[in-house]
Amino acid sequence: MNKILALREKRANLWNETKAFLDSHRGEDGMVSAEDNATYEKMEADVVALGKEIERLERQAAIDREMDQPTAAPLVSRPNGADNQKMGRASDEYGKAFWGMIRNRSASPAVMNALQVGTDSEGGYLVPDEYERTLVQGLEEENVLRSLCTVIQTSSGDRKIPIVASHGTASWVDEEGTIPESDDAFGQISIGAHKVATMIKVSDELLQDSVFNIESYIAAEFARRIGAAEEEAFITGNGTGKPTGLLHATNGAGTGVTTAGTSIVADEIFDLVHSIKSVYRKRAVFLLNDSTLKAIRKLKDGQGQYLWQPGLKEGQPDTLLNYRLVTSPFMPEISAGNKVILFGDFKSYWIADRQGRSFQRLNELFAVTGQVGFRATQRVDGRLVLAEAMKCLAVKT
Repeated sequence: MNKILALREKRANLWNETKAFLDSHRGEDGMVSAEDNATYEKMEADVVALGKEIERLERQAAIDREMDQPTAAPLVSRPNGADNQKMGRASDEYGKAFWGMIRNRSASPAVMNALQVGTDSEGGYLVPDEYERTLVQGLEEENVLRSLCTVIQTSSGDRKIPIVASHGTASWVDEEGTIPESDDAFGQISIGAHKVATMIKVSDELLQDSVFNIESYIAAEFARRIGAAEEEAFITGNGTGKPTGLLHATNGAGTGVTTAGTSIVADEIFDLVHSIKSVYRKRAVFLLNDSTLKAIRKLKDGQGQYLWQPGLKEGQPDTLLNYRLVTSPFMPEISAGNKVILFGDFKSYWIADRQGRSFQRLNELFAVTGQVGFRATQRVDGRLVLAEAMKCLAVKT
């Protein structure tokens, strides 16, 4: 932990040096030479690299804390352990049988019976409960929006979400005057499920090698591939065969600010912040591409303070105008007509997970190359439920 704090202090000091260098090397026209700009960009890149290293160390520390937690609770008035017995996909029998199947070591009738718990119509097997939670954690690490948005579980059919389309109002009336009617208007948004899938190939040698951690490998690959596909759809999805993204032309965030030119100035970011109601600004977040962040890192407010500030304490994120900022490679880069910055309360975007992620082992498809395939599927949808809670900054066409 001391190392993380030391790196944060080093990063903050380096950022102060970077700002001072930029300010001291500006010409009378406010510009810097190509040589000085190259030096600034090198210093800025070091600040970014330190930030990524701090994030890695904090994730490692969080995992270490989780691993240090006790794995079992003491028995209290339950000598037979009946109350804590796990059933179905949560059972130890099913978990052992599932990974035996993955490694092609399931042969006994008892194991096959265990594997029938949670089978799907295509012959694949739902992963054990304990491992399914590992996958969800992996998805959250790979997909930044899952940690920001509202995540719900659905079992079947479309999930109907009632919303208030407009609110009633109060009126001033004379004594004994007629009180006008003013009702709330309600609407409804549906969230369904779209399938995203990937196939993982593993060699026979690795499957039979007990040293190789097949569970961790598949979890990491599933998280990386599915997480990236999800994040892209949650941002840019068109709603056809995939979720409806935050930047959707009609069902996504509206445009709060359009730039006056082809670049972004500080006042336009201020205007974006104030384009949503103050109640939504309480937990608002910026979402932008890393290249966009690089372009606006030099901007200052009216008092000469830089808009971007590094986090100084553990768990404290970098901020833009004192609001947390998150970067995603799937946000558009600065270019004419692009919506390049999202700002608002991301809890207004709902992610619906259809219960039951599944694996299917493909024994014959890659047998000629000495490999076994694993087909992984995830059913999910996403939709912006409250449009007024989020706005975007668009570059002038």
